[in-house]
Amino acid sequence: MSYEKRLKGLLNAGERVALRQLGTPQRIQDYLDTLSINYETGGETYMSPRRVLAEKRAHCFEGAVLAAAALAYHGRKPLLLDFQTRFSDEDHVVALFREGRFWGAISKTNHPVLRYRDAVFASPRELAMSYFNEYALNDGRKSMRAYSAPFDVSRYMPETWVTAEGELQWLVDALDRSRHFPIAPKKNMGHVRKADAIELRAQECVEWERSGKRRHYRYRPTNN
Repeated sequence: MSYEKRLKGLLNAGERVALRQLGTPQRIQDYLDTLSINYETGGETYMSPRRVLAEKRAHCFEGAVLAAAALAYHGRKPLLLDFQTRFSDEDHVVALFREGRFWGAISKTNHPVLRYRDAVFASPRELAMSYFNEYALNDGRKSMRAYSAPFDVSRYMPETWVTAEGELQWLVDALDRSRHFPIAPKKNMGHVRKADAIELRAQECVEWERSGKRRHYRYRPTNN
């Protein structure tokens, strides 16, 4: 039995309807954007796609795993990409996809940066580098230090991650232990410039408030 068929056989009717509608990376991203941010007010979570679909909320890891499940449902490889950081910043996880020879990423985040990437990147490294300059703490220090090789979640049976009722801490740990590549030599990283104040101000925007209310932004062009 193919991985795709095994996955579909585990889903209930509502889950099949939901994933059937997410036939492209663009539609997957549009759906993730409708989910409120999981602020983990009740404690740390690593929910499966089944639980995310039920609760309609997600943080970056949960959004990436749901995206991977949707890709697998439609016969694509469920690939994750992990970003490791320093200075006590949080890691970030996205789902990878390919269009021909080029790579893109699906991302769940509450901020203007670290978001979706169109499939215009020639390699996973090239894509990963597109996140570097905006990956900064509130004091301007750029914190991204390594990125993983594409991590194929189909090495695990879908019942262990797509429809699991428990936390996916084991998958987080496996992803964290997987092969990672440094951004640049330590000598280069010692000369990284801090983000500008205008960049940090932009990062203060959030899409979802803790109350669960979604903010809607409209572009208002100005004369420069």
